Amino acid sequence: MLIGEVARRSGVSARMLRHYESLGLVRPSGRTGSGYREYSDEDIRRIFHVESLRSLGLSLREIGRALDDPGFTPSALVDDLIRQTRERIAAETELLTRLRRIDAAEPAGWEDVLRSVALLQALGSKSADARQRAALSSAGEVPVPVEALAEAVLRETDPNVAGALRWALARSGGDGTALLAQGLDSPVAAVRERAVRSLAEMPGDEAAARLRDALAHPDAAVRGYAALALAARGAADTVPALIDMIVEGRNDTDAADALSRLASDPATADRIATGLVDRLAHGTTEAPVRRWLTQALADIPGTTASRALVQLSDDEDRAVALTAAYLLHLRDAR
Repeated sequence: MLIGEVARRSGVSARMLRHYESLGLVRPSGRTGSGYREYSDEDIRRIFHVESLRSLGLSLREIGRALDDPGFTPSALVDDLIRQTRERIAAETELLTRLRRIDAAEPAGWEDVLRSVALLQALGSKSADARQRAALSSAGEVPVPVEALAEAVLRETDPNVAGALRWALARSGGDGTALLAQGLDSPVAAVRERAVRSLAEMPGDEAAARLRDALAHPDAAVRGYAALALAARGAADTVPALIDMIVEGRNDTDAADALSRLASDPATADRIATGLVDRLAHGTTEAPVRRWLTQALADIPGTTASRALVQLSDDEDRAVALTAAYLLHLRDAR
């Protein structure tokens, strides 16, 4: 079969077939009496093999090696192709994300586009100072898209930069709260912690609702940060979660302080005291935990807490009894 017919049937141009021949990839098996290239059925099969391997992303040099080296094993090459493809997809995805964010900023001209690009690049800088400057400048004429800010908040490890980013995100409005809440589902514990800490600094009812949802989160650390944040907003329904923190020894001092602040309301004070006493009465509560719960009664006003301390001053655990007696003495002195 002559080269023109091969090109027509295979879809590979005559020019490319000559290029394959020059590289030694596909050499026509014969020549006509007039000197024209003549391809055999085996040559045509090889052309299709070349095209199939090209469709996988192999270079012509790799294809030649794959077809001619009897000791060649394709697994390593396929693994390498998978890696290269993943890297290419990641790069293209990053570019698409950047373009979408620039579009979301609604640039009025190329100057706006260039400023947006510079800010986005600065947010991804290895320099903490550059990231912080980008966060603080995001409230300027060309603000950083809220998606970029939320993503930066969730990955930031420097506490100063994180504070600036949270400030910028709180000022940006939009879907910042919802985007942060997505971080609560991250498989990475540090990201979940950043998400809940950031939600704690977001204003408004939506942030409070997201934090309230987080009280039922499977991650105890997330539950604890959510409880502390809501307690700071005066949410009395955090009392059970705060008592859990004391029992579990997680940020127990902060939890006790939060209970003390909530106890400024008499009804809540009685509820807190009752909750602490119930835990003290629990038969499986270990000795150190009973001491922590007793100490938590220190700043809880009201008769319920006072009666509990009187009873605890005769507790069989001497450490609990001494702690309760000391706290009663302080209450009497006040």
